[in-house]
Amino acid sequence: MKLCRVKGTVVGTAHHPAFDGCKLLVVQPLDERGAESGASYLAVDTVQAGVGDVVLVNAEGNGTRQILKLGNLVPIRSLIVGIVDAVEVEP
Repeated sequence: MKLCRVKGTVVGTAHHPAFDGCKLLVVQPLDERGAESGASYLAVDTVQAGVGDVVLVNAEGNGTRQILKLGNLVPIRSLIVGIVDAVEVEP
């Protein structure tokens, strides 16, 4: 699982059928203090997240396939599974 911030949306007319009805979002990984950490990537939204939301992303293909129950040939690796209300870190 990764902590990320939603940076934007992706719209495309041609895509793999596995993406039918799915909303794709650009997410930016964050460290535990909320600073950007690493390159942004695409994730399928299952929780109706919006731009600016901090989200929890399952970034492991097998777990994503199990959650979506779409079989083994699904080209989806990253799945937004929760919207984060707060992160508390010990100083």
